[in-house]
Amino acid sequence: MNILVIGCSLNPDSNSQILARAAHRELDSLGANANLIDLREQRLTFCDGATADDLVGPLAEAVRAADAIVMAVPIYNYDVNAAAKNMVEHVSKAFEGKIVGFMCAAGGQGSYMSIMSLANSLMLDFRCLIVPRFVYALWNDFGDDGTIKSEKVAERVKQLCGELVRLAKALKP
Repeated sequence: MNILVIGCSLNPDSNSQILARAAHRELDSLGANANLIDLREQRLTFCDGATADDLVGPLAEAVRAADAIVMAVPIYNYDVNAAAKNMVEHVSKAFEGKIVGFMCAAGGQGSYMSIMSLANSLMLDFRCLIVPRFVYALWNDFGDDGTIKSEKVAERVKQLCGELVRLAKALKP
């Protein structure tokens, strides 16, 4: 079972990267072959639809090789960050038919539906199966030490990872 976790924030003090690392650890504990990609290390150019980016090939291959994907995204201005959308635009068809789960880090409670735009795009454009359970965490769910301090959020990370593994196993040919 190959599961890819993509930390989509570019912020050095990112809460969504904390979620990504927590999911990576949980997936490892569930026996999945989990890989973590941190977009801060990718340095992708802005996708313009015409120019090739040498960094996209390995990223697209990692997405293509995954049985399921967890995207840990920050929410900015009631939407996922531009880096997450840029990554999807770059690798596009590599997402085709994937199981995708989401973990969101946001500043306020009012943005909890913000993931739907990206989820709809992945569903409709690339026929992804979207895990109906997702994690939505606020700034105060994290400790100053780079950990998840909210037991509810930590439990939701476990539930999401468990559901992702269950679906990936059930749908694996």
